[in-house]
Amino acid sequence: MDLIGARIWRRARWLSLRLGDGLRRALPGYCAFCLTPVRGGEAWCTACYRELPWNSRACRRCAEPLPGSPVNAVECGRCLKRLPAFDTAFVPLRYESHLTSLVHRFKFSADPRAGEVLMSLLATACRGEMSPLSETWRQAGAVSAPRPAIVGVPGQRERTRERGFDHVAWLARRLSERLALPVHSATRQRETPTQRGLDRRARRRNVGGAFLVQERLPPVVIVLDDVMTTGATLDSLAQACHAAGAERVVALACARTPSGRI
Repeated sequence: MDLIGARIWRRARWLSLRLGDGLRRALPGYCAFCLTPVRGGEAWCTACYRELPWNSRACRRCAEPLPGSPVNAVECGRCLKRLPAFDTAFVPLRYESHLTSLVHRFKFSADPRAGEVLMSLLATACRGEMSPLSETWRQAGAVSAPRPAIVGVPGQRERTRERGFDHVAWLARRLSERLALPVHSATRQRETPTQRGLDRRARRRNVGGAFLVQERLPPVVIVLDDVMTTGATLDSLAQACHAAGAERVVALACARTPSGRI
């Protein structure tokens, strides 16, 4: 694609996004959870939004849900024993209830509606007062400071082929458009077996040294995945980002699996 063609494509893409956003605001839609009619471009009604499994009581370092702990608790016992490579994690929801079916529809059935709902929930939470990203953006807000970059977990080649798309790359692109942040790429140095059925230690071994970032990264990087289970994958990607020049790494995911389900 030549330079003029690339400019035309970017302009058409921008117009398409604006048109889609305008239609969503103008036309009535339905709550993704209870099918109640809603307006204003939101994908949920107020009642369902309040009842979502918010991860409001969690370890401030790895975002693991900690029932009964205060909001923004100190590091959990696992983080006190072994700090992850990322500096903090923000995972606004727990992987249970409505979130489980929403993630499955997006990840395994390529449901675009489910993907848009997940991405909208994440973008809305990132702008909220409880998000550590707001402080990250304030610290990087100086004119001379480069914007934080998003680096998504690269998909497995075979699983991406089976699903027909890279779901994390899709989330990263859409989130970057919402938050006006650049996206940088990571690659897999080796294909890794599935993490399903592995304990925490085995998961770390499985993805250890699996990622590589070849381009120079800005000082602040956000590593992104759809679901954070033990944090092993994002921990490995954070190490690769530090090796590529990142000074501060924030782990970000849509949902966090409670420790009792691992």
